[in-house]
Amino acid sequence: MTAGHRDEEDQGSSGARTLKLDELEGFDTFGGKGVGARLDGKELLVGNRTLMKERGVKISDKDEEKIAGLEKAGKTVALLAYGGELKGIIGIADEVKENAGKAVKELKAMGLDVVMLTGDNSRTAKAIAKQLGIDNVRAEVLPQDKAEEVRKLQSGGGTVAFVGDGINDAPALAQADVGIAIGSGTDIAKESGEIVLIRDDPMDAVAAIRLSRKVMTRIRQNIFWAFAYNTALIPLAAGILMPAFGITLPPALAGLAMAMSSVTVVSLSLMLRTYKPLE
Repeated sequence: MTAGHRDEEDQGSSGARTLKLDELEGFDTFGGKGVGARLDGKELLVGNRTLMKERGVKISDKDEEKIAGLEKAGKTVALLAYGGELKGIIGIADEVKENAGKAVKELKAMGLDVVMLTGDNSRTAKAIAKQLGIDNVRAEVLPQDKAEEVRKLQSGGGTVAFVGDGINDAPALAQADVGIAIGSGTDIAKESGEIVLIRDDPMDAVAAIRLSRKVMTRIRQNIFWAFAYNTALIPLAAGILMPAFGITLPPALAGLAMAMSSVTVVSLSLMLRTYKPLE
């Protein structure tokens, strides 16, 4: 890994300044917390508050106020420390997807409980959740603990569908009863999910759940009609009415009845082609 500083004397013909890069030593990562290395014999850290606390970096009350303000604004805060002292505060904000709030509203209308599971700071997570209308927030969850959080939800007796797109989401996608990976996400996330959404639109997750429910309803209808046909016509074909009424089912009519059973099941299935889950 390399670090850079601006070299005022070295300029190209276009006037653009170049960077002289210094070599870093001992680069390391801290899962869900940040990264670190050594520069000129001193420790250089970039990460969250937890990492700073673990490495003995003190954060003043004034800096805490700045951090809190950024977090309340829905921004993820990355802290920069060098030589044990805090040197910088960076606020990073992902744009909330256009249809995210609408998707949450639709999922709730379907009777589903929506939970936000994130590694972000609690203040940041709650600020974003408030924008989206999510009441249940589980924040500051490390990547390796996301799957465990899914298990806790499953232990309550519910069926869990997890929507994710990052490397950190892969274990949770695999653990969930239904893993829904965003198409624009990482390859490992798409490999871990049972459903991969082609577009980068949260409403597609709503469409996937609605379509799956519709398909299951249609399967139940097909099973019902298949049993109804067989329950009614097999005894008739066997001659149950012959002793009392002298009625039998000729082979030609039996074949027609069997064909009608198949036509009913196929017709109900083909009706799914006109179903539009987002209308």
